[in-house]
Amino acid sequence: MRSSQKALESRQQQQQQPQQRGALQIRAARVAGVEIPNNKRAETALTYIFGIGNTTAKAVMAATGLENKRVRELSEEELTILREEVDKYKNEGQLRSLISLNIKRLKEIQCYRGKRHIANLPVRGQRSKTNARTRKGKSKTVAGKKK
Repeated sequence: MRSSQKALESRQQQQQQPQQRGALQIRAARVAGVEIPNNKRAETALTYIFGIGNTTAKAVMAATGLENKRVRELSEEELTILREEVDKYKNEGQLRSLISLNIKRLKEIQCYRGKRHIANLPVRGQRSKTNARTRKGKSKTVAGKKK
């Protein structure tokens, strides 16, 4: 009796979960133009969107009043509520264009930070005599320079 009950419950759970064929999943949740992972909890999955970190994800979940369930367990109504709340924030394309416009403005007015951006040097006050390789790129050897 119990084994048949467990089998029935497992069949019901399989019907609720998205079907899988190989590594592909049929159902994928799209929020703010990004496919967020189905197997992660909603709060963590939201951080896959550019411009939404842990703090903003917690704020979104608190504002919507949704439980922190796995994304695949969310209903369409819950996903719609989540999408509407995420759309209130600047993210993805909007945020990327805003950042690039800010950098472009700094370059145009030729301020110190703008000049650092133009020269591909660290902008936030880090030392650049040594240890700025990420920003400066691979080191170029200078001919005739010996110690």
